[in-house]
Parts: sequence; C-alpha cells; structure tokens
Amino acid sequence: MDVLVPIDGSETSFRALAFGIEFAERFEGDLAVVHFTDSETDATEDIAEHAREVLAGKGSDVEPEVVTGAELDVRPSNRVGEAVLELVSERGFDHVVMGHHGAGAVERAMLGSAAETVLRGDEVPVTVIP
Repeated sequence: MDVLVPIDGSETSFRALAFGIEFAERFEGDLAVVHFTDSETDATEDIAEHAREVLAGKGSDVEPEVVTGAELDVRPSNRVGEAVLELVSERGFDHVVMGHHGAGAVERAMLGSAAETVLRGDEVPVTVIP
C-alpha cells in the first residue's frame, strides 16, 4: 500500500503525518510526504525540517518532498487538493492521510479546502485528521 501525506506546516498536517507513518507501518506500506508550494522559501525548509523531525521521531527515514510550481494565488486550498489528486493519479497512491483545519462554511467558500477537494475527488480512500 502506498500512502501519501500532504503537509502544509500546520499542526493538523503534522498530526496527520504522525498518523500516516503508523498507518503505513501497520499495513506494510510505503510512505510519501509532500509539501506543495508556489516557490521555495525559508518557511518551506522549516516545514520540511519539522517533517524530518516527526519522521525521525517515529523511526522513519522517508525524506519529505517539496513540489514547487503550484499556482496558489486563487483558492490555494482547492489548488493544493487538485495537486494532491494529480499526484495520486500519477504515482498510484492507494491512500491519502491529511489534516483538515475545520474551517467554517464562509471560510471554505472563500478559500476552499484541500481535504474537501481530495474527498470529493473520489479517486482514493482518504483519512482526514482534525
């Protein structure tokens, strides 16, 4: 089983990462950790470094991947959700584990939700971690 865990630097995404590590282990699967961004910055490296710490703390040697070039200027969460679905399709992931911030209806209408986009994509089973 190939498991994808997209991270965005939020606590919910790192909780999802911790769960995803254990999930992949439990099902003897391979784990991929990906951060989507429009361009790499110091914040991008901070996110990757925090992910490395979480992974190492769980005994995993997986290296987080940074995918640049995502167009995040309009409805960035939806764009990230679409990028997750594209990666699932390209690489054949069997499961996605991701965090969700619990935004309200107005915030979702304005900004979208990456987790909601992936769930509605109906392409792969998704575990959403609050």
